[in-house]
Amino acid sequence: MDLNTIRKMTDQERTAELARMKQELFNLRFQHVTGQLDNPVKMREIRRDIARVKTIIREMDKPEA
Repeated sequence: MDLNTIRKMTDQERTAELARMKQELFNLRFQHVTGQLDNPVKMREIRRDIARVKTIIREMDKPEA
């Protein structure tokens, strides 16, 4: 996910996207444990996307000094 795309989202959209990605990561972990995951790199991509969204959320909440 592109940083500019995340920045253009509203707060509600970011929160919804974060929840969706966390659910997807949960499902991928479950598939990984049961041996059904075809592409384990997808887990890394989702983890990094979650970190990007959290970073932007924190950036927006931080008051300008």
